[in-house]
Amino acid sequence: MTTHMTNGASKRTEAVYIHIPFCTNKCFYCDFNSYVLKDQPVMDYLQALEREMEMTVKASPPGVIKSIFVGGGTPTVLKPNEMEYFLKTVKDHFPVWDDNIEFSMEANPGTTDLEKLSVMREGGVNRVSFGVQAFQNDLLTGIGRIHNTDDVYRSLENAKKAGFDNMSIDLMFGLPNQTVEMLSESVTRALELGLPHYSIYSLKVEENTLFHTLYQKNQLPLPDEEDELNMYLLLMNRMKEAGYDQYEISNFAKPGFESKHNMTYWFNEDYYGLGAGAHGYVGRMRHMNIKGVNPYIEAVKHGLPRLDSFTISQEEAMEDFLMVGLRVLEGISRSRFEQQFGTSLDVVFARPLHKMVNAGLLDTTDEGYKLSDKGVLFGNEVFAEFIGSLSGK
Repeated sequence: MTTHMTNGASKRTEAVYIHIPFCTNKCFYCDFNSYVLKDQPVMDYLQALEREMEMTVKASPPGVIKSIFVGGGTPTVLKPNEMEYFLKTVKDHFPVWDDNIEFSMEANPGTTDLEKLSVMREGGVNRVSFGVQAFQNDLLTGIGRIHNTDDVYRSLENAKKAGFDNMSIDLMFGLPNQTVEMLSESVTRALELGLPHYSIYSLKVEENTLFHTLYQKNQLPLPDEEDELNMYLLLMNRMKEAGYDQYEISNFAKPGFESKHNMTYWFNEDYYGLGAGAHGYVGRMRHMNIKGVNPYIEAVKHGLPRLDSFTISQEEAMEDFLMVGLRVLEGISRSRFEQQFGTSLDVVFARPLHKMVNAGLLDTTDEGYKLSDKGVLFGNEVFAEFIGSLSGK
């Protein structure tokens, strides 16, 4: 599964990320590129997106598409007719799909009725990821979510009726006023659903969010470090006991249900990034699109809506390979590194690899290296060792 052959010829891109930036409201912790739906030019945006798809595939024709991920915002705020139009444009411009394509869409439990889910299923979507975050209504209100736990059960029921069997939910820990017991209850209720995949993230207080403002005023009652560590240990143990494989720092799946799209990122492979504020990586070029809805719509009239694009050097690409690859718990492989870069992992990163193995944060494997049990808890310290270690940043 390599992106770049050592002779310089590159394989065609097989993964697509599409950004729908609209939301019903802005969550208090969110710093994503998202805008409240009211009075937004949704159809103009979807038409602009189609133009970007057209220009993108012309500039860099796709291979057989293995994964499509529609994120946001909340893509499920699209009305059924808008959703139908959008999914048709995706199929028109990326027509050749792998037999086992994973076509995921993020959804908010408050925005998914049976009609909309049926349109999604008919349009090719075969995996839905619901942003649940917690199973306590007061915690949900406290982070600015518009749904309650009843909406979660109703949405999952509707998704099953519409023909979805591959579903995932997101949970969060380290939320204001959340206790270890509350997380435990959320994990119990999540596991009762018996879904094939769960993502469980810790809250990061990001700049330009309401939570950041409150945090600076000392008005954000976050759990202390020890509680947060206990939350993470609890969820790792509970997921393992329930038969889920922790295949990445924040992701748990039944065998065969790991997110193919996220694996594209973690293997540092190419993907198209389409839509306002989307990031893409094709042929050692990274790009970021213009963020605002109207500026994006305007920009597409004159060409690809790039805010920035830059070539990634061999050194930087190698660092990225380690940084993202070590997030996956089975670790990084020497052979995949050599296929992508034509050089030896152990030679290039000899010093930081030895240092992390000696510190007990990395284990050696037959294939290469992986985070140790301790390394999983202190992943960021490990990744930091590789940032700029070659490119001199």
